Amino acid sequence: QCRKCYQHFDTGNELFKHLRNQCYPEEIRQQINKLTEHINDDKQREQILKILWKYGKLFDISEPSKIDIILKNAIDTGTHRPVHTPPYRKSNKDQETLRKETDKLLKNGIIEHSTSPWSSPVVLVIKKDGTTRFCVDYRRLNQITTKDAFPLPRIDDIYDQLTKAAYFTK
Repeated sequence: QCRKCYQHFDTGNELFKHLRNQCYPEEIRQQINKLTEHINDDKQREQILKILWKYGKLFDISEPSKIDIILKNAIDTGTHRPVHTPPYRKSNKDQETLRKETDKLLKNGIIEHSTSPWSSPVVLVIKKDGTTRFCVDYRRLNQITTKDAFPLPRIDDIYDQLTKAAYFTK
């Protein structure tokens, strides 16, 4: 079933053909084709194209994409009381930017309203391109979090695992 127009297809090939020709914007089609134009082996190109068309919506930057999964996450703070840090003072311009960004995140289902004794302040950071990045200052929470000493993988072990890989991505 197409996730854009909800049309049903009997085979994956029919769905991918439909996506290529109708439901994905031209920019995405061009981007996907450009990503595979250097692959000379037709069979390999088709395998990669199949994956790219299946997840083509992730290339669409005109609207936010998200994966609908339920994630249970717990932060171990031991017996420490909840940390409540009040919001930082912001200029009128920053307050307006924060309101717009929050409304956009709520509308797109990225965040939801919550009532909790825990709170951390929002920080607006200016990126190199002049746009604003919405960040949260979790420093006080990090101070009381029980550290998880999970070992990082060894780089030589990672290289050994990649010796039989056919495709590499960023």
